[in-house]
Amino acid sequence: MRAVLIAGVVSLVIALLGTPLFIRFLVRKGYGQFIRDDGPTSHHTKRGTPTMGGAVIVLSSLIAYGVAHLVTGQRPTVSGLLVLFLMTGLGFVGFLDDFIKIRNQRSLGLRSGEKLAGQTLVAVTFAILALQFPNDAFRTPASTSVSFVRDTSLDLAFAGPLIGVILFVIWANIIVAGTSNGVNLTDGLDGLATGASVMVFAAYVLIGIWQFNQNCQWNPGTKCYEVRDPHDLAIVAACGMGACFGFLWWNASPAKIFMGDTGSLALGGGLAGLAILTRTELLVVILGGLFVTITLSVIIRVASFKTTGKRVFRMAPLQHHFELLGWQEVTIVIRFWIVAGLFVALGLGIFYAEWVVGGIK
Repeated sequence: MRAVLIAGVVSLVIALLGTPLFIRFLVRKGYGQFIRDDGPTSHHTKRGTPTMGGAVIVLSSLIAYGVAHLVTGQRPTVSGLLVLFLMTGLGFVGFLDDFIKIRNQRSLGLRSGEKLAGQTLVAVTFAILALQFPNDAFRTPASTSVSFVRDTSLDLAFAGPLIGVILFVIWANIIVAGTSNGVNLTDGLDGLATGASVMVFAAYVLIGIWQFNQNCQWNPGTKCYEVRDPHDLAIVAACGMGACFGFLWWNASPAKIFMGDTGSLALGGGLAGLAILTRTELLVVILGGLFVTITLSVIIRVASFKTTGKRVFRMAPLQHHFELLGWQEVTIVIRFWIVAGLFVALGLGIFYAEWVVGGIK
């Protein structure tokens, strides 16, 4: 527990104090946000605001993870390092996208194929490695079973180990793409994605600690969890939570810096990694319900227009629809934060209720 607290505090302090230094660096270099002309006109005042702030979140998380282990003397685990790899790898893809946008002064960074290739390469590498490295109890960081609040009876290796690995890699890519793009779409208003991410990371801190206390490796029973390194995953989640909290001070309205794709892809990757390795792959849909809702608004609007010729929302993602209705940006962000909190509370309630009734599979 001490390592979890250290990780959260260190990442918060580094992000809080490091972000203004990064802002000054970006201003000197002239690295500002390019605003699309087809968005809400109120956003034109944000043109030139420093971006790529997600680099601070990623760096703060990595440093805090290292400090927490150095101070407590605990050894890093494969599970924790894999989540950080996924987070950092996707963050690097986002960084390239942001940098090209700034250099060329346009809203398009990496081509869609290039961006997809980068995300896929990182996600596939993560997925393959997650099925390796069994510990003394023969538990690997991930399993081929589809999970909700724990592994279910639906095993992707139903036709043999090779098919199981292939299907798991595809399944992991779907989760990674869903979470990273969900956070990306949510990151359209000052502080919205950052604040929502704080809540979901906080949920994974609690889940990791609970799974550690009820783990089958040292507390066997019908309700125990088959998770390889739950305590270290709680540390990683604390790193993400603290880093987002510190960054939020500068990202809240009026934002002094944006996280950019560097941050949104990294945060989405971190949440996907935690979901896969804590065996809560489907539960993340509820915990990150705000991200899912905003993503669905885009899908619904496009599908409606293509099938009926009518647009369901004035603009997508959903937050911009409310902007065009006349809602103030701060009002939208606070109310969406409330929605995000309700989804997190629902997800944690389901997680705990499943344990109370005896670990239904």
